[in-house]
Amino acid sequence: MSTTDKASTEAPHDAPESAESPDSASAEASASASAEASAEAAAGAQLSTAPLEDAPGGPVGIGVLGWARWFWRQLTSMRVALILLFLLSLASIPGSLIPQNQVDLMKVAAWKKEHPSWVTVAEKLQLFDVYSSVWFSAIYLLLFISLIGCILPRSWQFVGQLTGRPPAAPKRLDRMPAYTTWRTDSSPDEVLASAQGLLGRRRFRTEAGKGSVSAEKGYLREAGNLAFHVALIVMLIAFAWGQYFKSEGGKLVLRGKGFSNTLTQYDDFKSGSLFDPDDLPPFSFTLDKFDATFERTGPQKGTPRAFKAYVTFSNGAHGKPEKREIQVNKPLEVDGSKVYLLGHGYAPVISVTDSTGKVIYKDAVPMLPQDGNLTSTGAVKVTDGYKDKDGKATQLGFAAMFVPTFAGAGQGTMFSQFPELDFPALALNAWHGSLGVDSGLPQNVYQLDTSKMEQFKTEDGQPLAKRMLPGETMELPGGQGTVKFEGIERWATFSITHQPGSGLALAGAVAAILGLAGSLFIQRRRIWVRAVRGKDGVTVVEMAGLGRSESARLPEELGALAGALHEQAPSAAPAPPDAGPESEPAQPDQSAQPAEEVEGERA
Repeated sequence: MSTTDKASTEAPHDAPESAESPDSASAEASASASAEASAEAAAGAQLSTAPLEDAPGGPVGIGVLGWARWFWRQLTSMRVALILLFLLSLASIPGSLIPQNQVDLMKVAAWKKEHPSWVTVAEKLQLFDVYSSVWFSAIYLLLFISLIGCILPRSWQFVGQLTGRPPAAPKRLDRMPAYTTWRTDSSPDEVLASAQGLLGRRRFRTEAGKGSVSAEKGYLREAGNLAFHVALIVMLIAFAWGQYFKSEGGKLVLRGKGFSNTLTQYDDFKSGSLFDPDDLPPFSFTLDKFDATFERTGPQKGTPRAFKAYVTFSNGAHGKPEKREIQVNKPLEVDGSKVYLLGHGYAPVISVTDSTGKVIYKDAVPMLPQDGNLTSTGAVKVTDGYKDKDGKATQLGFAAMFVPTFAGAGQGTMFSQFPELDFPALALNAWHGSLGVDSGLPQNVYQLDTSKMEQFKTEDGQPLAKRMLPGETMELPGGQGTVKFEGIERWATFSITHQPGSGLALAGAVAAILGLAGSLFIQRRRIWVRAVRGKDGVTVVEMAGLGRSESARLPEELGALAGALHEQAPSAAPAPPDAGPESEPAQPDQSAQPAEEVEGERA
């Protein structure tokens, strides 16, 4: 028994010519070779679900229908699908580099101010709304249509392959990429029965024919290919669904304060174009306590170790209050929405009195952290209730800097040495005038607009500024009031997100990976076994294999199958020189189509 490849089974190059009628012999040989090549090509056909490029009816012709069919074939080809996928990736780059209107209008305004010469071009190209632009949507929809056009014909062909049977054995098995033969004393029926049982146990689909057995395996390769393309469509649908119906908002909550999931409660909010505020799930929570621990010693001093927010949560308008914990990467999940803990900081409690000693303002003012040690800046804005020494209503503003751990007077600048409240200090600059909050324009709550304000001056004409510890007071000039540093509260920021389609996108990604793995590692192949009685009465066994693509595993698998079958039908004694099959096939000649060309047609 021997296993050979294509090179060992090719036709000899020196075929004998007929002395009596050369032209007739050559014509017969050419016709025979063409018939054999056609039969072998048919045996290897439909190993793939790729749509046929040429219709059997001939060319389409010129015209509207012809151009439409040509365009559809181009659009639904895998080459165009890959090009569109690459273009979609390139089209996403401007959305990452240029601020988007749906994400942050203030950043868009700042970008326009910094790049005034590019504003007109960017607006015409819809670069501030990339993901809803005409050109991005066109690429997205064309990719969607292309994938569907690829999948539908492949699916139909795959169903046909699943319901079909393995094709009959070709006339010349020795032309196959993997081939082996031996002689045995077992009868042809016994050999074929053993072969069919062996292949069936190896999970091949078998079909018995006249003097042969056909077997096929590896259907999951095309199933994986189709699953990969379907998964891509599922991911595109999930992406579109998430973009149109998503919502995301942020909220800063002071300790002891609460949040209700309504649109007016958010500090900032962004959503998809089809989002409806009525879709927000009704829930609320109160921040009871916030704990943060930091590394105290070593090279990682000040590194955060744990953040925990303890909340009282109520699901629905009349839900029962429940105690919950929210940690970083451990959100609170409510009806498809997730509440994430993003950050934390400090809010000095500040009170302001007027010239009569009346408290006109007292509140905890959140400060925005500037570094890892929570050096923070902010603004205190007293919009109502204050009158100056002349009895005129005016507004007060205080630019503030807070440090939880001050190095001490004369020990350095106003920067925190550690994130915990070891030695808190607050520095204020005082202003009076118009805060600009009545103009209707949005303002940053952490910054003070002093364009219409005047700074308080001390008796020697210096700007009024003071650094205070908790409990200390700053006097406004001329007995116009006082500002007191009452204490410190904590705050935490939460992000409430609703991202529909995330689970669908994850399922699509997993299915795409599994489908791609199946299409890469599973080989579609066919095995044929033929057993015929030779002239000397000994059975000649032939086995051959054909795969969709060249693979070293096919000869190995054929060798293993041949070895298993050989154990049930062992080799007989060597045959005499004139022994051979009763219906020995004609020898190939120069006009026969080479095996490499047949394999190329199959590919």
